[in-house]
Amino acid sequence: MVCKRKGTGLPACPPCKQPRCAAAAAEPEASACQCPREAQVCDLPAAAGCAAGGGGVPARGAAGDSGGGGEHPGDYCREPLPPPALDINQLPPSILLKIFSNLSLNERCLSASLVCKYWRDLCLDFQFWKQLDLSSRQQVTDELLEKIASRSQNITEINISDCRNVSDTGVCILAIKCPGLLRYTAYRCKQLSDTSIIAVASQCPLLQKVHVGNQDKLTDEGLKQLGSKCRELKDIHFGQCYKISDEGMVIIAKGCLKLQRIYMQENKLVTDKSVKAFAEHCPELQYVGFMGCSVTSKGVIHLTNLRNLSSLDLRHITELDNETVMEIVKRCKNLNSLNLCLNWIINDRCVEVIAKEGRNLKELYLVSCKITDYALIAIGRYSMTIETVDVGWCKEITDNGATQIAQSSKSLRYLGLMRCDQVNEATVEQLVQQYPHITFSTVLQDCKRTLERAYQMGWTPNMSTAS
Repeated sequence: MVCKRKGTGLPACPPCKQPRCAAAAAEPEASACQCPREAQVCDLPAAAGCAAGGGGVPARGAAGDSGGGGEHPGDYCREPLPPPALDINQLPPSILLKIFSNLSLNERCLSASLVCKYWRDLCLDFQFWKQLDLSSRQQVTDELLEKIASRSQNITEINISDCRNVSDTGVCILAIKCPGLLRYTAYRCKQLSDTSIIAVASQCPLLQKVHVGNQDKLTDEGLKQLGSKCRELKDIHFGQCYKISDEGMVIIAKGCLKLQRIYMQENKLVTDKSVKAFAEHCPELQYVGFMGCSVTSKGVIHLTNLRNLSSLDLRHITELDNETVMEIVKRCKNLNSLNLCLNWIINDRCVEVIAKEGRNLKELYLVSCKITDYALIAIGRYSMTIETVDVGWCKEITDNGATQIAQSSKSLRYLGLMRCDQVNEATVEQLVQQYPHITFSTVLQDCKRTLERAYQMGWTPNMSTAS
């Protein structure tokens, strides 16, 4: 006997060589072949017929076509198995990593990594530990910083702003273990001193960005190391580091010739000498800010040498005159943002020249300047590029100025009128309706926008009264 398979013309299987058992002798035809059986699966339309005993495929091993022999329930047709459930882990690891890259550090560490071991391993992938934002996390200590640096020595960017439990020791270990660090941010870490910045400068020669504002202990000694060892430095922020003086700033200007951004704030020991040094040695500067520093027009005038200057912040410069500002706007053709807030001497004539000469200017901030409606009228009449104008706290601005600039300006998109007491809210409401493409900023209008955003986010007022 040979096994008969479904269909015709198929070769018969070879005779089995195993000895027959006693049970096989009682059913010679059914057990003539001991070849392993293959499950018979019928099409779905035949499944009901098979279950009813008709229309089915005869069991393998039956003798001839007589249907005799032993039949087993497993030999009848079976319904197809349901498709396997979709599993996100069947995606390639590269796709999962791309998905996880959209999560924040907290979401990866405190949620996704706890799902399963596989996800934990993915969350520990080196690409997620190249850029770390640990700001405002008080659980970050020197020990934790050391563990992170030891596990991922390819960190290129780290932010430890407001981490009060990190000391110079932790930053030194980080610098030693991560020599490829490019961007270092540590705002308001008042416990850190020159030791940390010297370690970063010494161990990370490729450093490009250093933002360490509001560090009371930082002095010129730390800046000297940055200027002498970090030649690739492009972006610095030393605002409210009150012990920094011209001595350290000049060394940075002479050593870091690729600087593009510099921001200082309330550094009273920084004078015109520093401004002149940066203007002479750093021709690639694009963003310059000396808010509240001991700078005068004699130093600011040197910024006219910066042909790539695009953003200039001269807020609260006590000895800044109109002629210097006008000269800067005339000669710095790429200037697109100018901040002159808190300079009481800036007048209408200066603003008119700015509107005429600032061919690429888009943002002009004039809060608390000595200007009137004429300044707003000049902006609307002469400028084709200015989109943002802020004249908050300018007490001489009236309804007429606000209306004239809204009517005449083709580019205006934002007008700040905060605490312009001679501008009536009713007038502003009419302007909002007439010029919907312009955002008008007053106390009432800002409150309305805030309330509208709250409604959009699902907030509803609680109308219940206290019992």
